[in-house]
Amino acid sequence: MILYIKYMVSLRCKMLVKDELTKLGLHYVLVDLGSVEILENITQQQHDELKRNLLRSGLELLDDKKSILIAKIKAVIVEMIHYAEDLPATNYSDYISEKLGYDYTYLSNTFSEVKGINIQQFIILHKIEKVKELLLYEELNLTEIAYRLHYSSVSHLSNQFKKITGLTPSYFKKLKMKRNQNLENM
Repeated sequence: MILYIKYMVSLRCKMLVKDELTKLGLHYVLVDLGSVEILENITQQQHDELKRNLLRSGLELLDDKKSILIAKIKAVIVEMIHYAEDLPATNYSDYISEKLGYDYTYLSNTFSEVKGINIQQFIILHKIEKVKELLLYEELNLTEIAYRLHYSSVSHLSNQFKKITGLTPSYFKKLKMKRNQNLENM
């Protein structure tokens, strides 16, 4: 049986879900971002208790089909941008469609209807979050970040970053460095 969980986007979330399943005596086969495969069928009492316990931690057990599909789309995007070593060589629409086994137009229309933004905008938001993360680690320069995240140029990355955050990447990095220095001087 597969259960779908909203807001499950980190390794910490996966550990929390595993703990909750174990407390309920449920045996999981796979705990992945946004979904859990368990061996047995879940009783209504276990379902309700799991739902309550997850909600306390900011996670939500999903029941309706559209919410489940949206959670799957988000999980594929989060995994693709934040956890994959390299972004897929194919375009994102083909990648998402192939991973989920649905026509991209259907996925896109459903996502836009439910979330109020399109999949491409959601991808851009997550790419910018990844850029912020990479800037803070200071392991890669902006050219390397642009290449790694498949931007056509550093200029394209910088323009998109400024459009989303209101800051240039270099100014963002300076702000964080200044903040860190202020914290060290306290």
